[in-house]
Amino acid sequence: MNTACINIRRLTLADAAAYRDIRLTGLRESPEAFGSTFEREHTRPLAWFCERLRGSHVLGAFCSKHLLGIAGFRIHEGEKEKHKGLLWGMYVRPDARKAGVGRQLVEAVIDHARDHVEVIQLSVVSGNERARRLYTRLGFVEYGVERKSLKQNGRYYDEILMALDLNPDFDPSLIRVQGADTAHLDELASAGIK
Repeated sequence: MNTACINIRRLTLADAAAYRDIRLTGLRESPEAFGSTFEREHTRPLAWFCERLRGSHVLGAFCSKHLLGIAGFRIHEGEKEKHKGLLWGMYVRPDARKAGVGRQLVEAVIDHARDHVEVIQLSVVSGNERARRLYTRLGFVEYGVERKSLKQNGRYYDEILMALDLNPDFDPSLIRVQGADTAHLDELASAGIK
């Protein structure tokens, strides 16, 4: 696949049917990657998917008129959390993987988020090494694990919690752990370990 033909843009209501199709494909083909299920969403009317597009910033990767991948972005609600956004619903069709589609989608989410939030958060199933590597290459850092986050057909899935700090003034060396030995922290910092 030629990556030059890929166009990333926000999905509109006119894209609702294509969005529904790719979303259901993702839920059916990669059920462990989503908090929702195919069974829950496949009976939803097209109007439900339209509302989802209205309520979130959902990007699509197109080659010609074919929707290859999607990624959603939503700003947290609440006065104390509105500085954070969530990357959600990321899915790329199998025939478009390894072509840079996922990377372009995440980069587009990051570009959009820079004007709206300070931190982007996401969660990824622990076994999805390809996605973890992609997010890490784009600057996301793992900060925790939610054990048994998802359960499907009697099987539990852990989710890795990751975040990207968009604040360019952030300096991790300024963080001090309460009760930590200052000399030891200074030694680690001078060795390049933060």
